[in-house]
Amino acid sequence: MSEIESKINEILMEQDDSVNYEEEKHLIDDRILDSFAIISLISDLEEEFDVRINAVEMVPENFNSIKAMAAMIQRLQG
Repeated sequence: MSEIESKINEILMEQDDSVNYEEEKHLIDDRILDSFAIISLISDLEEEFDVRINAVEMVPENFNSIKAMAAMIQRLQG
């Protein structure tokens, strides 16, 4: 797990530590993350990684897994 993925996992665990986020591939599709959790997550990711997540990035494909979120963060940092 990369450093970005580890930090994302920490952020997610602070929200709800009952989910094995490392294994989940459908956090949005399976409704593991609700709308409030997503809004909070976006805010935390923006603050932690000093990025701006625009509406165009707010699609399930970018939030279904830690790997997808890490790829989005790396793209936004680039």
